[in-house]
Amino acid sequence: MAAAGCAGCRNADASAFSIPFTMAFQPIVDLSAGKIWGYEALVRGVAGEGAPTVLSQVTDENRYTFDQACRVKAIELAGSRIAGGDSRLSINFMPNAVYEPKACIRATLEAANRMQFDPRRLMFEFTENERMEDVGHVSHIVAEYRRMGFMTALDDFGAGYAGLALLSRFQTDLIKIDMELLRGVEASGVKQAIIRGLVGIAAELDILLLAEGVESEAEMQMLKSAGIHLFQGYYFARPQFETFQTMQELTSLT
Repeated sequence: MAAAGCAGCRNADASAFSIPFTMAFQPIVDLSAGKIWGYEALVRGVAGEGAPTVLSQVTDENRYTFDQACRVKAIELAGSRIAGGDSRLSINFMPNAVYEPKACIRATLEAANRMQFDPRRLMFEFTENERMEDVGHVSHIVAEYRRMGFMTALDDFGAGYAGLALLSRFQTDLIKIDMELLRGVEASGVKQAIIRGLVGIAAELDILLLAEGVESEAEMQMLKSAGIHLFQGYYFARPQFETFQTMQELTSLT
């Protein structure tokens, strides 16, 4: 595996992914600070098609170049719009497309340098739904990214292949609570108990919690009262095609 991985990294060329795509960006709001904490980059077709249209064309053969191309595209768009300030840029990555973290990060760092975007503002998130062939390898990626100064996040926590069992193997800097755990939370004592438990676990492990997929004021208020400060969802803003919304543009907060 090591030899194949090194070859893959040496041959990295983000421009080799020939399928056209771009990004939409959805803000992550820090309600305690009253500011936009960051933006998540979400893949889109160049005519605005949803992520499935692009992802359906990703194969085992082009997975690595697609992962590299996504990182470069997100940074290029962010660098021309939010190079200043301190908001983070969250990029989804495919653990199975990362051979060796230190080698596979080269194109990312080159793009950040070219766009004058501070790489310490990058956060890499992977979904709990993604098939993990080697949890130990994912743990290695998380450790190496942290050592290089990046943040890491576990998306869709509470759904997919693992939950607390995965958290026991390694800890990311941030956990994004799956929207199914949050939907209608204001009316569910069971969900509220789970959220309180997660808030306690995150505090003890020094992990940030983010509520994603929030769609109503009732959900937001309940989660805020439970001690969650970072939010993302349609209640605040929908993903915008190649656009970074400001705090003043988030209508639910003005």
